[in-house]
Amino acid sequence: MLISMMMNITAMAQEIVPLVVYNVDDKPISHGTPKTPMRPPVVYIEDNTLTFVADHPEYVLFIRDEEGDVVYTTVVSSFVTQVVLPSTLSGEYQIELTMGSWLFTGWLYL
Repeated sequence: MLISMMMNITAMAQEIVPLVVYNVDDKPISHGTPKTPMRPPVVYIEDNTLTFVADHPEYVLFIRDEEGDVVYTTVVSSFVTQVVLPSTLSGEYQIELTMGSWLFTGWLYL
């Protein structure tokens, strides 16, 4: 029972990062039969650590400040489940994950 309570507390400490999906390619998304829409990745944040759900594709991660300047970037390989952001980041930042012609974007509050 105590272990179950501890797991719930840990899960509640992480917040999901809401992401919006964009296709940055000018080409039509589909021809003929409609396909399932692209779903954004599931990303959680706790303190300055981003946690990705296992078995995700490779992304390029950009963190932008309020002026739109890139303050951090890295490649998130498909086998990586956590990315620790620099502890010097504090405040509101835009997160961008790119995968081919797909852009997933949202806001982080560190």
